Amino acid sequence: MLILILYFFIFIVAVQISYYLGVFGKFAFTKAQKVTPKRIPISVIVCAKNEEKNVTNFIPLLAEQNYPDFEIVLIDDASSDNTLAIFEEFEKQYSNVRLVKVKNNEAFWGNKKYALTLGIKAAKKEYLLFTDADCYPTSKDWILGMSSQFTMQKTIVLGYGKYEKIPNSFLNKIIRFETLLTAIQYFSWAKIGQPYMGVGRNLAYKKETFFNVNGFIEHMQIRSGDDDLFVNQAANAKNTTIAYTPESFTLSKPKTTFKEWFTQKRRHVATANYYKPLDKLQLGAFYCSQLLFILVPIILLSFQFQWILVLSLIAVRYLVAWIVVGFSAGKLKENDIKVWFPIVEIVLILTQINIFITNIFSKPVHWK
Repeated sequence: MLILILYFFIFIVAVQISYYLGVFGKFAFTKAQKVTPKRIPISVIVCAKNEEKNVTNFIPLLAEQNYPDFEIVLIDDASSDNTLAIFEEFEKQYSNVRLVKVKNNEAFWGNKKYALTLGIKAAKKEYLLFTDADCYPTSKDWILGMSSQFTMQKTIVLGYGKYEKIPNSFLNKIIRFETLLTAIQYFSWAKIGQPYMGVGRNLAYKKETFFNVNGFIEHMQIRSGDDDLFVNQAANAKNTTIAYTPESFTLSKPKTTFKEWFTQKRRHVATANYYKPLDKLQLGAFYCSQLLFILVPIILLSFQFQWILVLSLIAVRYLVAWIVVGFSAGKLKENDIKVWFPIVEIVLILTQINIFITNIFSKPVHWK
């Protein structure tokens, strides 16, 4: 029996190495990206619901972007605080700000996709660049960095949304590492020609691409997924590319308690259930192989069965994974968290199991 478990462990290690080298290596070892400025007109779209503090701080940073032709479409999604009043002041202050006021609709009550659709229809530019109300660009060339990756064929651009660093916070390291690993995955699969998701904190696409798939209509009943479900539906090898120059990044304020982050991840995992079958299969296979890589050697080592071989396989897998994660972290300017890889990975695997179990017994809360 132990020899069969050993063979199974060898298979698991092979699967893990195949993912890290064969898939994630496509992004990790790719060349540095060049920015070729394009003067295409851009509509920056921000949807906010009760975000008065964040929009006060971050919308001016969008207005200060170094780009020749852009507008900012501010969508107030029936806020009950001062968000709308602040947006109205920005509309007066900046000539390129367009305001969309959304009232609660009985058919789409509390659905962010409904608000975004109204904003997209109101946008005057053909190319759309999305970010969230609690996000801000890392440079004044954010629009330039994202828009530079558009071509005649590439009408969807997947960007990277970083999280702010919080000193001496292990939770912050977990959040940022999970964000890094997620980006490595969706960037790598996009490089291979199988894009499956993007993040609304930093995503761009052509308005025509949105309407070609009838917008969010196929998943309008699902409260979340205005970013990843849309990309999962509309993206393909021909029309999708990635942006990973430092100028193209956005920053967001991370959750500061485990409960808040856990709730957020529950929504993300629940949304992934609606991905295409092949995408769910490749994601599931990776996470299962991660879990089995942790559990199976415990059995073998507890019996001291071929322990030198088992430890050697563990070392090889960690070396390969660490190299790939390290190169990727360098590209995405997250070098400080790569050293935490072995510890954080185990925490994330256990958290993932907890999320799956919790979601079985209760539904996560979405956009209110």
